[in-house]
Amino acid sequence: MDFERIRAAARGYAGDMTRFLRDLIRIPGESCGEEAVIKRIVGEMEALDFDKIEVDKMGNVLGFMGSGESLIAFDAHVDTVGIGERGNWKFDPYQGYENDTEIGGRGASDQIGGMAAAVYGARIMKDLGLLSGKYRVLVSGTVQEEDCDGLCWQYIINEDKIRPDFVVITEPTDGHINRGQRGRMEIRVEVKGVSCHGSAPERGDNAIYKMAEIIGEVKELNSRLKDDPFLGKGSLAVSEIFYNSPSRCAVADMCAISVDRRLTSGETWQMALKEIEGLPAVRRYGAQVSMYKYERPSYTGLRYPTECFFPTWTLPEGHPVTQAMAEAYRGLWGEPEISKWTFSTNGVAIMGREGIPCIGLGPGKEAQAHAPNEITWKQDLVKCAAVYAALPSLYTGQGNK
Repeated sequence: MDFERIRAAARGYAGDMTRFLRDLIRIPGESCGEEAVIKRIVGEMEALDFDKIEVDKMGNVLGFMGSGESLIAFDAHVDTVGIGERGNWKFDPYQGYENDTEIGGRGASDQIGGMAAAVYGARIMKDLGLLSGKYRVLVSGTVQEEDCDGLCWQYIINEDKIRPDFVVITEPTDGHINRGQRGRMEIRVEVKGVSCHGSAPERGDNAIYKMAEIIGEVKELNSRLKDDPFLGKGSLAVSEIFYNSPSRCAVADMCAISVDRRLTSGETWQMALKEIEGLPAVRRYGAQVSMYKYERPSYTGLRYPTECFFPTWTLPEGHPVTQAMAEAYRGLWGEPEISKWTFSTNGVAIMGREGIPCIGLGPGKEAQAHAPNEITWKQDLVKCAAVYAALPSLYTGQGNK
């Protein structure tokens, strides 16, 4: 493989990738509101002469290059979180900015930078004649990941009937190759009380006081969760609290919390629910513990309900996909560091639910995700696009297909 030609091609597209990414940043695209972002991606794929472009009924854009039997996918979710407190931003989060090395704006690292690099990585394959008859590539721009990671790929696999040999997740990896992540689930704990006038609280049964005890035990449970030498420790955090009360002058008759539970290797959703169900205050007050369900419609109006359970996944370091990605990176940029994500990705459905191998490499840094003043680095776009272009030929050349 001529790595120098690939490096040169990626560097030659640096300005185009920057332009494309800045265009995407300028289009607000929070979960379930990505339509304009998808249309802009379709336009770029058309301009770059993708062989086939589809937008499915959920609203995901699917761009194909090549005609081989083996299908290799590069996935980027194109929705972003909101901007939060505007006063925390030093620049306009949608207008963004660029200098010689950086691109700023909401989504720069998480993770429309990955879309820019993947689209141009596919174009480099075409430019350099790397699209052999052995494989074709899919660049997917997926929706609703920030709301419900993996839902888009549940739809692509089960309804679009697309099942790649493996998928490259282009979420930010800090320049590393990532081969796994902890899973997660969203849990609701609800306790009932009896309201009464606030002037005589002894007449009622305050649900908030009950929940205060439960929260203390949930916090303590976090210290006892399982650890894994690669993925790290399971964790949980109270993320939301709700109540019901007739007025501010009354005792609350319902209180509920949401718990963000991160699952490490060997932990299951059943285990996570039982741990909370077994807490003394939960038992004493008869609190109800359940898993949330996601039913929000996509921007097309399609509803595709799923449980809010997102499985753990790990690709072995010796797997052919891991080895091919490392070989591509090594040939282009030197010895890679093999690592993992702290946060969650669409891999929870692709590999966690469906067993399709996933590997990660994407521009930007994980710490930039969901943060104000989000940036990515122009050199990351170049590096990732080059690795994406080299990977399929190295993989198929190993005799795996």
